[in-house]
Amino acid sequence: MPGMSEPPVTTSARHDPFAALRFRDFRLLVLGSFLAVVAEQMLGVTIGFELYERTHSALALGLVGLVEIVPVLLLALPAGHVADRLERKWVVVAAMSVVTACMFGMAGLSLTQGPLPAVYALLFGIGMARAFQGPAFSALSSQVVPSTHYASAATWSSGAWQTSSIIGPALGGFLLAAWGGAAWVYACAGGLLLLVAIMFCLMRPRSVERISEPISLASMLAGVRFIWKTPVILTSITLDMFAVLLGGATALLPIFAVDILHVGPAGLGWLRAAPAVGAVTAAMIIALRPPFKYAGRTLLTVVAGFGAATVVFGLSRDFFLSMAMLGLLGGLDNVSVVIRGTLLLTMTPDTLRGRVNAVHSVFVGISNELGAFESGVAAALITTVGAVVAGGIGTMLVVGLVAFLAPDIRRLKSMGVGGETVRRTAEIVDGQEIRPTKSKEIEGSQRL
Repeated sequence: MPGMSEPPVTTSARHDPFAALRFRDFRLLVLGSFLAVVAEQMLGVTIGFELYERTHSALALGLVGLVEIVPVLLLALPAGHVADRLERKWVVVAAMSVVTACMFGMAGLSLTQGPLPAVYALLFGIGMARAFQGPAFSALSSQVVPSTHYASAATWSSGAWQTSSIIGPALGGFLLAAWGGAAWVYACAGGLLLLVAIMFCLMRPRSVERISEPISLASMLAGVRFIWKTPVILTSITLDMFAVLLGGATALLPIFAVDILHVGPAGLGWLRAAPAVGAVTAAMIIALRPPFKYAGRTLLTVVAGFGAATVVFGLSRDFFLSMAMLGLLGGLDNVSVVIRGTLLLTMTPDTLRGRVNAVHSVFVGISNELGAFESGVAAALITTVGAVVAGGIGTMLVVGLVAFLAPDIRRLKSMGVGGETVRRTAEIVDGQEIRPTKSKEIEGSQRL
């Protein structure tokens, strides 16, 4: 029934590992996320191969990341405002339609050997569309599952993303080899995204209050202010940022594969896959077990473990030990992702979800890019092993400092709604009192 109240959450209730998946719209959301990331990964593999085949230039490859990340960083704040002002489902559909058109444009350029500036222009267009798609896509989870199942939603969403990150590159490479050219791979990726856009058109998300004020600097910065004034969210994002910045061993994997472990390109492929395999395994374990009783301590522990595993990986000279440590890194990182994602879902008011997710996407994007840059600079200044080991130690030191300076994260227990919850403190955003609030129950007609 519309507006039905949420069932009370009790610690004695039997844990349902498939709770979020019992809602039709969430199944559409998580399947759409899976297919979209598969298409994105197919693009990444194919565009890199085609550009290098045409130019034999490392700079040409580097420009791909640049033209895709710059619009995301420049447009993140206005994109967050749009996600909070307009209906998020249609923002995602519009953005994904633009990406689909660009994919088919890439296919046409590939068939005709079109000019490289046109290729980069289409990639820039994809980056612009993703800037608007990301915050709206992330905010939709709160509208398709009741708040009692936010942790389950975060777990399944993370697992789908990690699984698609394994399948996507492999599928892209296989199709590239099987079809003997990039054009049809672009077209296939575009077809997948078109299917995702149609799936989102079929969704019936719960209606939420939307902001009405016109776009302004103050409105765009509301998400920044909310995160700054919500210590638990700020701390969780900060921990992740420094873990990626300091513990970015994956950026140096080619050096480890060739010069340290002596396993060549085949071994490099296995090393790159190991973190995602660990992450998927962790996602399945999290889904099957009850919610975290001490989420804050768990978050601090897994980030510290991430640093320790990074140190062991840096010192390892055994391929299988290195693989195990990379798998552990991926698993621990996924636990952090689930906790952080649940906190964002649980504590963020509906009217701010787009802008808060936009700020979060900037943190993630910057930490990934700067983390790879920091690892490369550190390896050049000292040694590759020294850079990785120092990064792992630095991550553990940051965890100790955060645990000392941020008592809220140490005291954080269950992240569910009802019972033991995250501490909901009133915050002032845009001159109004904003509290993280419970969401209305998803309509019963959307179940099963």
